[in-house]
Amino acid sequence: MQQAIGILIFWVCFSNLSFGQEDLLDLLGPTETKEYVSNAFKSPRVIGSHSMEMLAKGALDFRILHRFGPISSVENFFGLDNATMRMSFDYGITKNLTLGLARSTFKKEVDGFVKYRIVQQSKGKNSFPISIVWVSGMIYNTLKNPYSEISSVDKPYKRMSYFHQIIIGRKFSENFSLQLSPLVVHSNLVSNILYPNTIYALNLSARYKLTKRLALVIDYSPTLNKFLNRLGTMPLGIGVDIETGGHVFQLHFSNAMGMNERAYIAEDNGDWLKGQFQFGFNLSRVFQVGSRKKW
Repeated sequence: MQQAIGILIFWVCFSNLSFGQEDLLDLLGPTETKEYVSNAFKSPRVIGSHSMEMLAKGALDFRILHRFGPISSVENFFGLDNATMRMSFDYGITKNLTLGLARSTFKKEVDGFVKYRIVQQSKGKNSFPISIVWVSGMIYNTLKNPYSEISSVDKPYKRMSYFHQIIIGRKFSENFSLQLSPLVVHSNLVSNILYPNTIYALNLSARYKLTKRLALVIDYSPTLNKFLNRLGTMPLGIGVDIETGGHVFQLHFSNAMGMNERAYIAEDNGDWLKGQFQFGFNLSRVFQVGSRKKW
């Protein structure tokens, strides 16, 4: 009997203590948890440049970038008779680490990159207002003798180029995202002595959501130490992203023929102030080939 009375007293006290804790939590208000911001861009790339978005762990992004010739070329059916292409495979090692490998028909180049997200934009408790992503890559020219006019000695290192980029971006609303990306491209050997081996650029990219499945994107990369008096030749791309089920389809206009960092930064581009654009499209299809469990 005494044991039963003791258990009853303990239960009443514990219940009162629990109710007291609940009342105190109610007075403090609802608890906040950190929520990460995603879908600032609908793809890990804007048009040609990288975006702040990352692939999920175990996701494989098969991507085809297709660029036709200058639309001013009437004899080539407004450029549709000429085309260059870049085909790539990007894989999400973790949610914050992506590796990629690609091959371009322009200059027969092979390129690879590593992309790491340092911090992701979040809201709520201990939030961070921006995303910061680092990208580094290498490009290798596979032409038979790409610099024969410069040197008769063909060394593998002469074919190499490198780039490093830090992406700082923010999703301001459900409709608008903006990123700024300082970029440096170094080529061990250039085809023209007037071109610097190391070129600095500042990429500016934006996305504005028009409808649930349609968005306007702008990708602009002015160089800081190359042909500053030729503003119109700075790489510029304007396009629309179209979400269609499991892939993103993009239509765009660009004044750059090349589709890797060395190509669109270091090569000569058309003058967009004179309407020298190429029409192109990007097609991305993502496959889940690995586990989505967190590391």
